[in-house]
Amino acid sequence: MTAALEAEGLGMRFGRSWALRDCSVSLPAGSVVALVGPNGAGKTTLMHLVCGLLRPTEGRVRVFGEDAAGGSAEALAKVGFVAQEHPLYRGLTVPELLRMGQALNPGFDRTLAELRLDALGIPMNKRAGALSGGQQAQVSLALAVAKRPRLLVLDEPLANLDPVARRDFSRTLMSAVAEDGVTVLLSSHVIADLEAVCDRLVVLDRGTVRLDGAIDDVLAAHRLLSGPREAAAEVPGVVRAVHSERHSDLLVRTGLEETALHPIWQEHPVGLEELILAYLERPAVTR
Repeated sequence: MTAALEAEGLGMRFGRSWALRDCSVSLPAGSVVALVGPNGAGKTTLMHLVCGLLRPTEGRVRVFGEDAAGGSAEALAKVGFVAQEHPLYRGLTVPELLRMGQALNPGFDRTLAELRLDALGIPMNKRAGALSGGQQAQVSLALAVAKRPRLLVLDEPLANLDPVARRDFSRTLMSAVAEDGVTVLLSSHVIADLEAVCDRLVVLDRGTVRLDGAIDDVLAAHRLLSGPREAAAEVPGVVRAVHSERHSDLLVRTGLEETALHPIWQEHPVGLEELILAYLERPAVTR
């Protein structure tokens, strides 16, 4: 099966600084992918490359087999994008925005957008600048989904939304996924929101992919261990270690079945947020 998104050796340099370097990832079609990382990790740069807004310094990025670099028409026709600030022409009414979307995108399904916005109670007579932040986010998503993309790229779409608006946005997103089978690449700092909608995880840090996989598989492949510090050095696959004078807490990758551990090591499951933080903090060790 053709990957929805495939990046190979991707690098993007701005002046003397690299926003991405040797970034490689392959996302299967039909997945809802959480893209996680600290500010400055390269998330927005990666998304802009996928959407054809930037041309990579190194490597290549493909969308369903089509070259996305530099804005290939074949690739861009398959991508819907919602930027972080939900940029809309503030002086246009909602119907005017829909007409613009229809004029710019040959496959635009205006009826679909109108039905979604009507179900959400979005006031159609208002200009975009008069809508609330949550309403603007919903209009932006409706415009992107009505393009009938195969890949939907969402850059911090939940930022600055209140809990009700975040819930409504997530419901609309999952409805689009269920009905259209669209693949989604979603970045956010709110791990709880990602857990509710995503089935795959990509952790990006300092321009490089640190962790990539189905969320259930990634969690199953890690565990927390608590035990004596003198035995910590014997444990393989340590991702993060926190030591006190006599005690150690370790987050480890699996592969321990063949390893004889100290008999008083205690095992615990690891949560998604704790796992992500461990990889972002690595290789720092707290003593």
